[in-house]
Amino acid sequence: MELTYRQAAKDDANLLIDIYNASFYDDYVRYGMCPAYGKTKEEMESSIEDSTKYVVLNGTIPVGAISIFEEKKGCYYLGCLCVIPEYQGKGIGTQAFQYILSVCSDWKQITLVTPADKEQNVKFYTERCAFHIGEKMMDGKVEVVNFYMKR
Repeated sequence: MELTYRQAAKDDANLLIDIYNASFYDDYVRYGMCPAYGKTKEEMESSIEDSTKYVVLNGTIPVGAISIFEEKKGCYYLGCLCVIPEYQGKGIGTQAFQYILSVCSDWKQITLVTPADKEQNVKFYTERCAFHIGEKMMDGKVEVVNFYMKR
């Protein structure tokens, strides 16, 4: 699968909302909340200004999104790596993560948070992306786990 990536601009807010909503609907139903689901256009535009976002394209079809934020020099927070459900399981997330490593070539540490009981996410981040599991904590009613990788 030949993927391309383009940095998102404010004009992409509605597209990103559609990608996020498709990708995180199950989490919203499962937990009754999901920070990535149901954003308003204004919230997404603000998020585009605050962090670097990329649209993942399979040809001309948007299939996912990535959001990365540099917390301090070389230390990044992966806020979102999502693939819409009908394209999951095809290696897109793995390729997208490798793309982020190439874009953030100065990385010393990358962190992220995901629900602790999402076995598919835990397996993806540890087995396909080489993250280590950090501490667990509560985020509202949801237990989440911190992941990290260092070099």
